[in-house]
Amino acid sequence: MASTDPAREAWSIAFELAMSNRSRLLMALGELDLTFMQAHVLRLLDTEQPTTMSDLAESLHCDASNITGIADRLEARALVERKSAPRDRRVKALVLTKSGLETRDRAREAMREPPDAIRGLSKADQRALRDILRRAIAG
Repeated sequence: MASTDPAREAWSIAFELAMSNRSRLLMALGELDLTFMQAHVLRLLDTEQPTTMSDLAESLHCDASNITGIADRLEARALVERKSAPRDRRVKALVLTKSGLETRDRAREAMREPPDAIRGLSKADQRALRDILRRAIAG
């Protein structure tokens, strides 16, 4: 039975589009030797100031122990460094290294690459879709 709720239908379509693009994205991130979650953590790190592990856990809606494992793997690859937080030396924060910044930029490019389904739309439709999604995010 088809949905009569346009919001549910729109979200279902957006989710289907994202899932159909998942394999391509995971392959591109794999070429950088990153998991999706590692790339997402790199994407969230602030280049201007350290990001605490607890702030990352909150942003990702996960337990801090999950962030520890991700941070361990990123640190082992010299993509991030652990530093004491400025306000509390007991709190650990992550900082991107130069290599981490370069890898993050490459991961961001892979994450920004649109699927063929969007690339195949007319420029007018691409702009309309962009504008609608911006309003949805801002709302």
